[in-house]
Formats: sequence, structure tokens, C-alpha cells
Amino acid sequence: MLIHEVLVVDGVKMGINYGVNKVRFPAPVPVDSNVRLRAKLQSVEPVDNGGYQVITQCTIEREGGEKPVCVAETVARYYG
Repeated sequence: MLIHEVLVVDGVKMGINYGVNKVRFPAPVPVDSNVRLRAKLQSVEPVDNGGYQVITQCTIEREGGEKPVCVAETVARYYG
């Protein structure tokens, strides 16, 4: 998964993909396209049981494309 290549969280025992708040697909991805992910940390907030909720703004672009192919606000929870 692309997000694990740009977002590294150390010192946790468990990470959970908690979902997606917003997602759009403004352009298609042709077969054999090269894509890249840009991620921006939006927020980190404590949650019950000593965990943290992390919201990340993710933009996936394809090489040579004019628009992003996906824009999503992902939600993950991490527990130490």
C-alpha cells in the first residue's frame, strides 16, 4: 500500500485502517500507468484505550496526468 511508504509510525503495537472521510476519483488510471502518492498529515488526536487517531490527506497522481486520479482523507488509529 502506498501510504506505508510515506507515513511511518514507530513505537506502536497495532495500527487499524479506520476508514475514509472523503474520497474522489477525478481522473482514470490507464493500465501500466506510473502513479505517486503525496500525503499531508491533517491531525493527530488521542482516542480511548491510549490510542491516537491520525487523519491524512492523500493525493494520488499519475505520470503525465493533468488531474489527480484520487484525493482521499484517510483515517487510521494506532495503539501502543
